[in-house]
Amino acid sequence: MPIRTDSHGDVGQLWLDRPERAHAYDRPHLDALLAAAEALAATHRVIVVCSTGERAFCGGADLDAMKGASPLDALELRSQRVFTALARLPVVTIAAVHGAAVAGGFELALACDLRVAGPAARFSLPETRLGILPSAGGTTRLTRLAGPSRAKEVILAGRVLDAEAALAWGIVHRIAADPRAEALAWAREVAERDPVALALAKGLIDADESDGALARERQAEAVLYARRRA
Repeated sequence: MPIRTDSHGDVGQLWLDRPERAHAYDRPHLDALLAAAEALAATHRVIVVCSTGERAFCGGADLDAMKGASPLDALELRSQRVFTALARLPVVTIAAVHGAAVAGGFELALACDLRVAGPAARFSLPETRLGILPSAGGTTRLTRLAGPSRAKEVILAGRVLDAEAALAWGIVHRIAADPRAEALAWAREVAERDPVALALAKGLIDADESDGALARERQAEAVLYARRRA
């Protein structure tokens, strides 16, 4: 089972569980992730998103599953829609990142409200090297968090961020030797706050996230998919 969940009182824990593929996802995995997150959100105040093993948090899209992807696939872009739905859940989400958060894996972490990194965490968006772009919210959310200059350094110049750089840039909030345990403890603290106040505050903070910007990500990706098929 690629996705599993645990419950810790008011805190739900969502595990990516495909360590043999660095937790790379295809459409069924994305659908399972969203279903699990929505189920947890219905009964918990905070969700911790993490993964099993030690090699990676998430390696992004399964490249085998992407072969033959069409421009229409890019316009639908299930990963962006799933991560946006995760970002807009009325509960607080915390990503616990150990190892590599690459491409869509980085975008999954960006879709969460808070992020805890392990000392070995690495964050990268290598898509432009492959003739595509980070279109699951990467250009939008990284720019919003770190500013356009730093987003360009990661997306255009390919900078890989270690945990310390990600902390300095405001992309992660804490570094911990055991990010999963730290995220769970932090989630328990957040869960003590009023859930209605949390939901309303989160909505106000995120109100400037533009559907138009996300749509432009999909449209740009569709152009690149068409180019690859030409």
